[in-house]
Amino acid sequence: EIIPYPHPTLRHVSKPIRRVDQELINIIRSMFDAMYEARGIGLAANQVDLPLRFFIVNLEAERGKGDELVFINPVVSHPKGSEESEEGCLSLPGLYGDVVRPKSIRVNAYSLEGKEVTIDATGMLARVIQHELDHLNGVLFIDKLSEAKQASFRDALDEFEVDFNSRRSTGSVPSDEELTARRTDWENRYCR
Repeated sequence: EIIPYPHPTLRHVSKPIRRVDQELINIIRSMFDAMYEARGIGLAANQVDLPLRFFIVNLEAERGKGDELVFINPVVSHPKGSEESEEGCLSLPGLYGDVVRPKSIRVNAYSLEGKEVTIDATGMLARVIQHELDHLNGVLFIDKLSEAKQASFRDALDEFEVDFNSRRSTGSVPSDEELTARRTDWENRYCR
């Protein structure tokens, strides 16, 4: 399930993964299903309430089309150029804003099979990688918008917060303490 803003895990800095097992592989498959259902092209682990340092991408947003990419413990380097383009987020449905990012980057990561991968990315792939890496660092695209644009989102963000707090009051969203304990459990299993 894709968690909505302002869920606390969205602001949690993800920890590097030390091992991949069948459970994690199954979770990643489920993440692709959730991403396609939401018509997304990228999804970070903390968007499904996992404090683990990985994200997935498929620029075609459809199973069977394009490449299903998994980036475990990604590191971005060699930023070049600058370009502004509209972004949205599956955890902030309906909100879009122009974000300035480097035009090209290099990403080093591990694949699901444990192989080291280096990709020189440009265009939409570079943008999606940077957007998802921000998620792993607890940063949302709205944090990168102009103050005026952020102010224009205030009412919508307030609605997200009211809905989240309402769901929390009914028990459908765990307390901060329970969420912290859950994140710690995942980190103990995959990051130590």
